[in-house]
Amino acid sequence: MFKSTYLMGVYADLTKRYQDQPEFLQAVEEVLSSIDLLVDKDPRIQQQAIVERIVEPERIIKFRVSWVDDSGKVQVNRAMRVQFNSAIGPYKGGIRFHSSVNESIMKFLAFEQTLKNSLTCLPMGGAKGGSDFDPRGKSDNEIMRFCQNYILELYRHIGPRMDVPAGDLGVGAREIGYMYGMYKRIENEFSGTFTSKGIESGGSLGRAEATGYGLCYFVEEMLKAFKNDDFKGKRVIISGAGKVGSMAAEKVIQLGGKVIAMSDISGVIHDENGIDIDLIKNLSKTNLVVMDKYQSYHPNAIYSKNTKDIWKVPCDIAMPCATQNEIYLDSAEELVKNGCWLVAEGANMPTTIEATKYFRDHNVLFAPGKASNAGGVAVSGLEMTQNATFQNWSFEEVDEKLHLIMKRIFRRCHEASLEYTGKPDDLVTGANIAGFVKVYQAMIQQGV
Repeated sequence: MFKSTYLMGVYADLTKRYQDQPEFLQAVEEVLSSIDLLVDKDPRIQQQAIVERIVEPERIIKFRVSWVDDSGKVQVNRAMRVQFNSAIGPYKGGIRFHSSVNESIMKFLAFEQTLKNSLTCLPMGGAKGGSDFDPRGKSDNEIMRFCQNYILELYRHIGPRMDVPAGDLGVGAREIGYMYGMYKRIENEFSGTFTSKGIESGGSLGRAEATGYGLCYFVEEMLKAFKNDDFKGKRVIISGAGKVGSMAAEKVIQLGGKVIAMSDISGVIHDENGIDIDLIKNLSKTNLVVMDKYQSYHPNAIYSKNTKDIWKVPCDIAMPCATQNEIYLDSAEELVKNGCWLVAEGANMPTTIEATKYFRDHNVLFAPGKASNAGGVAVSGLEMTQNATFQNWSFEEVDEKLHLIMKRIFRRCHEASLEYTGKPDDLVTGANIAGFVKVYQAMIQQGV
């Protein structure tokens, strides 16, 4: 698995301790496979036990959340915050409300966030948190009561220079507003402790668009560097129709590409005339899922209930923007067979290790999520700056800064891949090494 006996030993110990955490182990394996190229060249990494330290969270806070539903019944949910690494700045990462929340997924996301935040060159460490509470089907008052009780515990562990949470799956501006409102009352201060806030509460313009737009800016750099090309005329498929997927589709169309298929949990829509993204966004305002409704507006579109069918649609570019591990080896084979030559991750680790390897072995350009979907946290960092300086930047200013950050991330990945592998398009290795090196150097400077 690894050439370095040091890494083999670290990973073996890790798998013994966390054999019930497959998502976390998958994320660690991918990163260690990349830094295998430099650990034996720099003895300080082993001497200072950098890898042993960087794969263990600095702390995990676990707690229960008790709240009262609309019928007067007391409900109990489980919650946690994984504060993974603060070497380069205060912890930064989203809060997820979903039934799938567990320690493995939170640790994988926080570990990825650490390296992702490093790539932005902004001073942010890595964290993630959440609860198995599911906002779907809950009233606004129930969601407010849950969020307030969630913060009654979490407030002790967050702050503008300690840990700055944001939104994630199941947590939008509404949930952030309720949490921030309770935090503000407890701490008696108006600070940038949360990002993804509503504009009126100190949020940043461009935050909703950031991850999807940033993904396209990263792909734009790939097309320019490796193909001397752009989005014009490219056939694109996008999984996920939430904040990331819909904004990515919008930007692809703006840049001259053609989105021909999208999906959500209700199924897949394939529209050779080009997906009507305005319809998708309008339907999303009142519906949790929209693909099963699209065909009634565009009868020529093809609908499938099987979400994996999106990877069978012939395309040039595929953007998985839904969730972790949605492209397995069989879907990777379908994509390659049908002519896909670029895959860019808009979600966190949506491609399995086997599928990623298959893409690389078949010369498919591949953008790893820790680089290509860093636009969201980049604009969260910009929101922190605006809050700290009591400024409000225009959408155009934020978008311009986002564009520059995504260019810089691509350049760092590109240069690292060329330096360590001799392959300028090995962006997986480049992203992992570039993200790791900055955190590692900060840890060395700060001692044990």
